[in-house]
Amino acid sequence: MTTQTERARALLRHHGRTFAAELGAPVRRNTPAPLFQLLYFSLLTSAPVQANVAMHGARALREAGWTTPAKLADSTWRQRTDTLNRAGYARVDEKTATQLADLTEQVQSRYRGDLRRLRDEADGDPERAQKALKRFKGIGDTGAAIFLREVQVAWPEFQPFADPAALSAAGRLDLPEEARALARLVPASRFAELVAALVRTKLARDYKAIRAAA
Repeated sequence: MTTQTERARALLRHHGRTFAAELGAPVRRNTPAPLFQLLYFSLLTSAPVQANVAMHGARALREAGWTTPAKLADSTWRQRTDTLNRAGYARVDEKTATQLADLTEQVQSRYRGDLRRLRDEADGDPERAQKALKRFKGIGDTGAAIFLREVQVAWPEFQPFADPAALSAAGRLDLPEEARALARLVPASRFAELVAALVRTKLARDYKAIRAAA
């Protein structure tokens, strides 16, 4: 077993969970509700807040029952603002509450509430998918990359996909800084977890622990 393979396994042992799984959104099912929840998590993570704050905010939206575009559309701006604020997502809660309304309207009007239509629109091209995602107000390069990183468990035509944060962490661990080379270190079914583990390592800054465990 190569050192790189051992290090990939150490990453999975320490941090092998996607952010969608932490959110409680079963994206692997490829159904409209979890895909929408992943989209608003990508929006919240795009703001200049810490990753754990974005997760708290997204989980609060989900726990409030706003799990689909129709349900979120029924919420008021004040309800969304207060929910985000109570979750600790305070500094940009008002702006994000507005962006959530815009995002929901766009999902409903362009995709009839089902992001699988965005998948069809992209037709297997990650650049087209990213361009489509960036049409949502509040989602830029970072948010689009987060969505594709997580959704590849359900949309395998985009696998292997690794975002810049994951590839940066891979470089720090002397792992390949290219998605296809990185994917050779683990089974295809666990690649999304590996990429998420790299991001979590970057956030925790526990590179030494990963090296020591390999």
